[in-house]
Amino acid sequence: MGFIQLLYVASLPVIKVLLITALGLFLAIDYIDVLGADARNKVNNLVFYVFNPSMVGSNLAETLTSENVLSLWFMPVNVLATFILGSALAWIVIKITRPPKHLEGNLGNLPIIIIPAICKEKGSPFGDPKICHKYGMAYVSLSMAIGAVLLWTYVYNIMRVSISRAKLMTSRVISESQQNNIAVVKDTPNDAYTLLLPNTEYEEKVWFSDKIKCNLWKISRNLNFKTIFAPSTIGAIIGFCIGVINPIRKLMVGNDAPLHVVEDSASMLGEAAIPTVTLILGANLLKGLKGTSTPVWSIVGIIAVRYIFLPILGVIVVQGAIKLGLVHADPLYQFVLLLQYALPPAMNIGTMAQLFGSGESECSVIMLWSYAMASIAVTLWSTLFMWLVI
Repeated sequence: MGFIQLLYVASLPVIKVLLITALGLFLAIDYIDVLGADARNKVNNLVFYVFNPSMVGSNLAETLTSENVLSLWFMPVNVLATFILGSALAWIVIKITRPPKHLEGNLGNLPIIIIPAICKEKGSPFGDPKICHKYGMAYVSLSMAIGAVLLWTYVYNIMRVSISRAKLMTSRVISESQQNNIAVVKDTPNDAYTLLLPNTEYEEKVWFSDKIKCNLWKISRNLNFKTIFAPSTIGAIIGFCIGVINPIRKLMVGNDAPLHVVEDSASMLGEAAIPTVTLILGANLLKGLKGTSTPVWSIVGIIAVRYIFLPILGVIVVQGAIKLGLVHADPLYQFVLLLQYALPPAMNIGTMAQLFGSGESECSVIMLWSYAMASIAVTLWSTLFMWLVI
C-alpha cells in the first residue's frame, strides 16, 4: 500500500474519534447538561466497573490460548518501557520548564477506539476485518490491563509523594510567614522524581543503594492494592484464565460451549465501552476549555515528549526487538506495540488529580491540548507505523 493510502486509512478512525468526542463535549456544556459533572461520574463508574472489565475479559478469553500466550511475552516489557522512557523524558521537561509542584507527577484508552476502526475500514492493511478486530482487541485489552497496574502503582505513588511534599512545603511557608512575616524558602528539589528521594537536610550522607531501598520501602508501604487490582485488571485475569486453561475454555468459549451465553453476555457489555469512553473523553475536556494558569512551555514540553521523542524511541525499541527476533511476525501485534508510544496521556491522570484534590484544572488543560494535538500526531504516527510493519 502507498503512503497516501495508509494516511487515508489512519485518518478516518481519528476523525471518527474527534466527531464522537465533540458530541461528548457538546453534551457536557452547561446549557445542554446531558453529561454534566454528576452524570459523568455515574457513567464513568459504569465504564470502570462494568464495560471495561467485560471488554477486556471477553476479548482475552476469546483469543488467548495456552499455545499463543507465550508469543505475547514482549507486551508487558514494551508497556514497562513506555513508562520508563516516558519518565526519563518527563524528568528532562520538568527540569527545563519548572512547572508548579502540583502539576508533577501513563497509556490511555485510545487504542480501544483506533484499532477496531482501522480493522473495519475498507483497505485496512491488516486483512480480514473480523480476524483483525478479534486479535487487535485482545492485544489492546492485554495492554490496557498491564498499563492499569503500572499506572496505579508507579504513577499514582509519584503523584501522591509529589503533591504531599508540595502541600507540606506550602503549609510550612504559610506558618513561617505568620510567625516572622517573612517567608524564607530554601532551594529544594521540586520535581516528582527528586521528591521521591529522602530529605537529607538533617541526615548524614548515605549510600545510593540504601536510598533506593528506603524509597522502595516507602512506596511499597503505601501501595493501594484496591486501585492496583482495578476491575479492568480483574477482568483481564479472569479472561486470561478462561482462555489459557483448556477445560474452562471448552466450557465457556465457542458456540458449542455449555456456558457460552456467559461469555457472549460479557462481550455484548464490552461493545458499549468504546462509544461510551469516547463520549466521556469529550465531556471531560470541557474543563480544559475554561483555561487556567498552566505554563505554556510545560504544555509544549509535554506535547513534544508525547508526540515526538517518545514515538521515536518506541520505533527504536520495537524495531530492535523485531530485528532480534523477540517479537513474532504479526503486523497487527507489531503495530499495537508501536502505537503504545504515540498515545496522549491516560485520562486516569485527571482522576488521580481529583482524588488528591490538587492540579485538576491544570490537568484538564494539558489533556485538552494533548488530545487536540493527537488528531494530527496519532494519524501521522499510525501511518508511519503501518508502513513499517506491513
